[in-house]
Amino acid sequence: MKPSREVVEKYRDRILNGSVVTTMLRLGAPLMAVQALYVSYNIADAYWLSVYSQYDIAVPRQVWPIQMLFLVFAQGIAAANLALISQYVGAGNYERASEIASKFLTVNIITSIAAFAVYTVLVSAIYSYLVNVPQLIYEGVVLYAKIMAVDLVITCFNIVFTTVLQAMGDTVRPSIIGGVASIVNIILDPFMILGIPPFPKMGIAGAALATVLSKLAGTLVLMYLLKNYPGVRLRLTKKIDLEWLISNFKIGLPVMLFMASNSLAFTMQTRLINVFGEVTAAAYSIGFIVMDVADAALWGLSSAVSIMIGQNLGAGKVSRAREVASKSMYTILAATSASSIIIYPIRGLLIDPFTDDPSIYAEASIFIDTFLFSLPFFALFFIALSVGRGSGHTSAPTAIGVVRLWILRVGLGYYLALLLGLGSYGVWLAMAVSNYVGGAFSIIWVKYGRWAKSVINVSQS
Repeated sequence: MKPSREVVEKYRDRILNGSVVTTMLRLGAPLMAVQALYVSYNIADAYWLSVYSQYDIAVPRQVWPIQMLFLVFAQGIAAANLALISQYVGAGNYERASEIASKFLTVNIITSIAAFAVYTVLVSAIYSYLVNVPQLIYEGVVLYAKIMAVDLVITCFNIVFTTVLQAMGDTVRPSIIGGVASIVNIILDPFMILGIPPFPKMGIAGAALATVLSKLAGTLVLMYLLKNYPGVRLRLTKKIDLEWLISNFKIGLPVMLFMASNSLAFTMQTRLINVFGEVTAAAYSIGFIVMDVADAALWGLSSAVSIMIGQNLGAGKVSRAREVASKSMYTILAATSASSIIIYPIRGLLIDPFTDDPSIYAEASIFIDTFLFSLPFFALFFIALSVGRGSGHTSAPTAIGVVRLWILRVGLGYYLALLLGLGSYGVWLAMAVSNYVGGAFSIIWVKYGRWAKSVINVSQS
């Protein structure tokens, strides 16, 4: 169904004037549902891979940090354009919002093709020398990464379409499409991994192909939806002006630096984990499946926070923007804490389906016991990132993120694991400490930081 301009205005009015918590939950609920399906996809992916091979469960998490590194530019300008588009929509200037969105689309097409080309050429060297993948899973990692290079291009398009729709306050339709794509992925996994007719047995290649095909289908539907959407229009354009580039540089560069730093730090963390072999690598992957279950609510609600803050600052409602930030922190802190408490007593039951190797089971248990209760503090940090992206003031949460990852996760992790001789437990402990410290500093910035001011040109709104 094609939404009317009245529907778009209804979204805007709800964000500017409705109950903060109710609106956040209304916007976030579809995204939470999609995240739940995404977590379900990760669980299914991991399960079928573990059925195919005991250690292939570790493959996707070996590839993930580098995949994110090659999406840094797309994510950075997405953060910038979410702030710009949502603030122009908040100000009621749909023509200017359309111009911004068209530039966003054009630049993302060019850069996604470049990312694909570079990644494809460097993939073998990256996983041999930088990530230092254990030999037992090396061939599977390289194969998976080469197929997922196609996913880089698809994801860049997906980011554009999803960002524009969310900036207008429509989280329902892209969430439904993303959810259906995840369900398709879940259905395809056993057929393509294990070789259920009409598909041949493809193992790790099947997992990658299922991801690419389902993501492509969802992205094409998003493109069709946005083509018929009122308010903001997308088209290719040659008018990439200096003002837009400067705005993207100011807002997006800190996010790009943060994400690049984040990806490289996770790569170094993965390299450190790989020092202890494929058992620790597999346990790490299983442990993070459990963590994904515990923090499923976080991702959807945090996106709602960015949208609400962006539109309220664009409309000049500074006090309401601060109210959104404060209440969102309390809400998501409570939700993530409750999830961690629920997960802890049943953590063993969540590990069991993925391994029958006692050494992998024991290592995964130690990881979860050490890391689980730091997740609420990670949630606080993640909300600070959302506040920064919605307001366009991203430097402070980026700085917190860099310290959290490089000094605490990587630096402290190497010190505890290798120099003090704590082994893999030192890695898990450093990861938990990074969440506690990052969350504490995030509370301070959201409460006292100078982020509550619009970044759009008032004369054009």
